Amino acid sequence: MNTPHQGARLTVHSRALIVARHAAGRSARQIAEEFGLSLRTVHKWLRRYREGGHGALANGASAPVRRPRRLGEARIALILDLRHRFRMTAAAIAERLGLARSTVARWLARHGAGRRAALDPPPPVRRYQRERPGELLHIDIKKLGRFYRPGHRATGSRTKGSSRGAGWDFVHVAVDDATRLAYVEVLPDERKESATAFLGRALAWFAARGIRVERVMTDNGSCYRSRLFRCSQL
Repeated sequence: MNTPHQGARLTVHSRALIVARHAAGRSARQIAEEFGLSLRTVHKWLRRYREGGHGALANGASAPVRRPRRLGEARIALILDLRHRFRMTAAAIAERLGLARSTVARWLARHGAGRRAALDPPPPVRRYQRERPGELLHIDIKKLGRFYRPGHRATGSRTKGSSRGAGWDFVHVAVDDATRLAYVEVLPDERKESATAFLGRALAWFAARGIRVERVMTDNGSCYRSRLFRCSQL
């Protein structure tokens, strides 16, 4: 019994009928309509019959008859070496080694070397951290909008729940670099007077926990560049 493989849509008998009807004078387009097939499929089986006779109508695997020869480990290593050491493109490597460009590109992609950016590892993230508690204190301010009621992100409506004119809150934050211990206050503004007073309270808070602050780091906010803030005593 000739059992169609899993990917087959036509039996050998159906393929033979296609050939017979074409020999009887029907066009490939008419046959495609009669069998509910694409014109390409009909032409495929007619071509196979012309090239191999009735034997070519038998079932076979859907995979291509010719398969590319698998490259040896040494060959693959050479491809990768040319890519990493000399930054050669897939086309240049293929020309050098006498291989198909698609073959070289496939192996480069499989080993994560397909993109030029992948050849150079990203620079390591530069982190610094003080060793002693109090050696460096980071201070910054986060500006947050107030609201009377939930906004559109919660309600899904932009026409309801407006909090226009509600104002702002300013979250003043001080973080010890070594321990990551933080002191936070929510204040009504970010003026130099508020920032300086916050610094004094933060220093006292850390001192109460055995941490004497030696240096302070801030951004270039106007309150931090003021003479009042810069003259604060640690």
